[in-house]
Amino acid sequence: MKVVVLLNTITTKTTKCPMSNVFVTGCDHNTEWQLPWFIKNFKKYNNTQLVIADFGMMNYPDGDFTYIDMSQNKAEGWFKKPSSLIKVAELGFSKVCWLDTDCQVLEDISDIFNYAEPDKLGMIEDRPWSKRRPEMGEWYNSGVILIQGIPLVLRDWEKQCIENPQQGDQEVLYLMMEGNAIRKLGAINPLPHEYNTLRLDYIDNIDVKNPKIIHHTGKKGDDVIKEQINARI
Repeated sequence: MKVVVLLNTITTKTTKCPMSNVFVTGCDHNTEWQLPWFIKNFKKYNNTQLVIADFGMMNYPDGDFTYIDMSQNKAEGWFKKPSSLIKVAELGFSKVCWLDTDCQVLEDISDIFNYAEPDKLGMIEDRPWSKRRPEMGEWYNSGVILIQGIPLVLRDWEKQCIENPQQGDQEVLYLMMEGNAIRKLGAINPLPHEYNTLRLDYIDNIDVKNPKIIHHTGKKGDDVIKEQINARI
């Protein structure tokens, strides 16, 4: 059953969801094929509520899930991510964590909420990007984002994703920081790498310890996900 958010409540068949912590993911018709795989891995280890942002899906996975309709949002595709975080936070959840659908959840990740800080985006450094472009300073990957309340930088990011979309939502955020280390310090809360271990971390021989999430980025990451789906992993 598809359950859509109306007004300022999230409802299932009979109950109103508690306004505590929540995970959010989202996709459109181009990436919805990843969603059943993502949900299977997530629910294997986690009982925290999961909300799905509908960016323009055509097919919906079996089961009772809560959706927010983002199809009419002015941003396109992944650029709807900041708006989705804001919409869920405005429903009253104290802490919200975004997960891309190409993230493979390997264990219980509910303890990530312990790292939330008000007025900051909790993110993990994109070490392969930082390594490849050292002149640009630290990059932060937008596949996992943790918020407590609605940081001002998140509203700025939403605006820029609508008005000045770049190669991707992550690039938009980087350009907002303008390579300014002090500004990043005030806007970004660095999280432990095990919550967003990138596929390229392994390729670059970056030290990886006890990953809780493996982020299968890019086309090669899609190929890994498809292999797992076909193998029913």
